[in-house]
Amino acid sequence: MKNFIFLGLSIILFSCATQKKMVKTELKDNQTFLLKEISEDPSYGYTKRNPIEVGGVDKKEGPVNERRFLNALAEPNGEKITYFRAGSCCSFKSKNGFMGMGLLDNYRVSWIGSKDTVSIYINMYDYGELKAPSGFTIID
Repeated sequence: MKNFIFLGLSIILFSCATQKKMVKTELKDNQTFLLKEISEDPSYGYTKRNPIEVGGVDKKEGPVNERRFLNALAEPNGEKITYFRAGSCCSFKSKNGFMGMGLLDNYRVSWIGSKDTVSIYINMYDYGELKAPSGFTIID
């Protein structure tokens, strides 16, 4: 009977475990992620529902990872961008957040010749595959 209960609990525990895809991020230098591709998803990074997941809170590097990501971006012609943090918004559930919750950070991005700033949403609590949002290029 004990073996049956143990087996039943084991099945429940392991069947409920979510399989999280391992995400490896590489650094170009200490202040810049090495990005290798541009997203084909037009909502990636531009919407609150599809933020860029840079992670880092678990290692006390959340804000640094946000800047590392933005430092890897270039404008459509490959020129340097500028950015500033406009604030936090949009609470969401995250096992890495405070009491199971996190907030997105909103950055405003622009470059010489742009008519307006572009809004980028970044999640520093969770890790995901990093790509440049569509409309941007990757810095050399």
